[in-house]
Amino acid sequence: MSVLKSWTGGAMLLLALAGGLRAEVTVSQSNDPTATEQGLLSALWQERSALGAVTAKRISAITTAPKAARKTGAAPAITAQWLASQPVPTGGEQFQCLASVLYHEARGESLEGQIAVAEVVLNRVDDVQFPGTVCGVVHQGNNRGCQFSWTCDGRSDVVRDRQAYAQVAKVARAMLDGAPRDLTEGATYFHTPAVRPSWSRRFVQTTRIGAHIFYRKPVQTASN
Repeated sequence: MSVLKSWTGGAMLLLALAGGLRAEVTVSQSNDPTATEQGLLSALWQERSALGAVTAKRISAITTAPKAARKTGAAPAITAQWLASQPVPTGGEQFQCLASVLYHEARGESLEGQIAVAEVVLNRVDDVQFPGTVCGVVHQGNNRGCQFSWTCDGRSDVVRDRQAYAQVAKVARAMLDGAPRDLTEGATYFHTPAVRPSWSRRFVQTTRIGAHIFYRKPVQTASN
């Protein structure tokens, strides 16, 4: 039943009850049928006066069904034009860690290449085999050293190219805010063509973007 029907039905019920109650009281005072009619007319007039005092805006608000809440869509895909329109990004430790790894690993890459590296980091965050935070992933070590060599190569990590950092920081902010991850097909590893790490033979190559080749773990089945 619509709000308008409900409201109208309620008003009619009130009118009927008001008239009925007034008629009952009047009949109890007199057997004159004209008194009953006068009482009903009086009740109707009072109801009409009350309705006349309600503003058109209020009536519209009461009789209009509420609008459905607008669904929040996914974050927009990152394009160069969209990125250029974004303000200087800010954020806490996790944002800074992602911006740093993009600067040191992909500042010379295309926009797609930078997004792809960010995907690897965030895919690792979602994978139970890796730390559950961006900073944990970026600074994770193993028995051979570090997952990202720039974090433990002994060189200074000071940002010298501020323009490049401003670009990758916007990418980091957008990716943390939920931008699509659809370039690397769930990759959690990458390397440059200059090397051929032994682990790459155990993983599935998903794509190559710029100077990086991307991999994901093979799908495990009961037979393997």
